[in-house]
Amino acid sequence: MVRKLTILVVFICLAVPCSLTLSQALLQPTLACNVGPVNKTFGQTQWLLYSCNDTSTLIAVSAPGNPASPFYFSLSLEGASYHVRGEGTGSKVASDAAYNDLQALSASAVRDLIGQTKLVGK
Repeated sequence: MVRKLTILVVFICLAVPCSLTLSQALLQPTLACNVGPVNKTFGQTQWLLYSCNDTSTLIAVSAPGNPASPFYFSLSLEGASYHVRGEGTGSKVASDAAYNDLQALSASAVRDLIGQTKLVGK
């Protein structure tokens, strides 16, 4: 198992610039994004929002029935603003519309959405 993990980490380091040593990479905490969900509309479609244990990352997952499904976006803090990344295989029209709405959110609006995910279940 450790050999397979080592090969995977080495492959990732070769594919992407890697400044961490193998031991540092193995010791990095895992990002868990399971706080929520909050149902919101972006691009006129429904998305489920989850926040992560790093307290600054927001994940938007296409809700059931969303034509973009399966698709997710991650909004990660980079400097003073959020960078939006997405991946999936559903309708490009639907995911592009949601991307445009998410990209237009201010950092304060993203922090507010993260706060809303933490209120779920309380």
